Amino acid sequence: MSDGASVDGSPADAARPPLRAVDGCAHLHPARRHPWAEVPPAAADRMRAAVLDTSDDIIEQVRAQIAEYALSMNGVFGQNIRRGVSVALEQFLQLLGTDADLPDTRVYFELGRVEHRHGRTMDALQTAYRVGTRVLWRRISAGSDDYGLTPDDIFRLAEALFAYTEQLAAASVAGYAHEQSLTAGSRQARRHALVSALMRTPPPEGPELERLARDAEWALPRRLTVLVCDEESLQAVCRRMPPDAIGARVDGLGVVVVPDPEAPGRADDLAEATAGVTAVVGPTVGTDQIARAVTRARSAWPLVAAGEIVPVEGPTRGNRPPSRLVRSDDHLLALLLHADVSVTADLVAQRLEPLRRMTASARDRAVETLRAWLDAHGDVAEAAGTLHVHPQTVRYRLARLKESFAGALDDPVARLEVALALRFGMAFAPEPAVEG
Repeated sequence: MSDGASVDGSPADAARPPLRAVDGCAHLHPARRHPWAEVPPAAADRMRAAVLDTSDDIIEQVRAQIAEYALSMNGVFGQNIRRGVSVALEQFLQLLGTDADLPDTRVYFELGRVEHRHGRTMDALQTAYRVGTRVLWRRISAGSDDYGLTPDDIFRLAEALFAYTEQLAAASVAGYAHEQSLTAGSRQARRHALVSALMRTPPPEGPELERLARDAEWALPRRLTVLVCDEESLQAVCRRMPPDAIGARVDGLGVVVVPDPEAPGRADDLAEATAGVTAVVGPTVGTDQIARAVTRARSAWPLVAAGEIVPVEGPTRGNRPPSRLVRSDDHLLALLLHADVSVTADLVAQRLEPLRRMTASARDRAVETLRAWLDAHGDVAEAAGTLHVHPQTVRYRLARLKESFAGALDDPVARLEVALALRFGMAFAPEPAVEG
């Protein structure tokens, strides 16, 4: 048989159970996992009366030494603590001399949950475990001569007791963390409900809004704004936002409600949160005008997504990409013209009708001339400079255009409509006439 392998091909060492020295000889014996397995089983019967008799003393010392529990031992909470002490003592005796796991830690798991529900940290309960362990050990030590235990047995018993208490405390920590996660999930659900309610038409007002904010554990701000982005970016944006901002996925969008957006440092917070993310932020409003911020941000988002509004990248911060945050108030004219697409299309069709009768080359030249002249507020010389042509050329073109537009370019309102149609309406413009 080759070195290093067992008969079945597994490593030779793995095939041999560990050795344990007993009475000076090496015997085959499985390794024990728990320190209470090393305590003589007979010790449990000898100590039973003394151990179980410490229950009231433990409760008394817990109340005396832990302020949080001084007035809390009545009612359900007190019953849970007493039950926890009683079960702990009985289970400890049952484990002595065995290598069994703790049979039931649900009581201690629930104690941890109760601590979180009462708004306490784990400090008080952890201290209670230490107090209880000290009280029990003093009682056991005082009667050690009556239990027939050797000094080594007493040492193992102490090790078993402290290891046992650690496992009870760990179960309570797990219960506390579990309740904490449930509470966080529940609060997030309530905050999602609040954001969803703010996005509806009309949004909640007065008492309903105050109730939703209270349920969500969110301090209703004096002023706020609404930020929208794509769903995939919401988590990253929320993670970088200050903790008082709340977000949720609503109707296929990521939505973040930002309190006090004009407060010092908020502009930097928004830029930081939207690094590498395209987002739209509505106007800053009071809580009585939430609908305006919601409508503005939601109206601007599809224009940004379609490229009608192009985000201006902010400065780069460290290694992060620049912010691509669009402020809807900077694009009110675009929002106005896209508020009713049919009206905009009619305006374009009406005011740009003369262009449809032109050939493609003539139309391009007419559009170029009109834009330069309108941007120059009617200054022919400035328009000529923009077009790199002689002023007389501009005058000649304008004369032809005024004739084509039938006086509309001499009327202030009609001229404004032509300018708006040129600026935003090329997507609605009719096809030019075919040359030839």
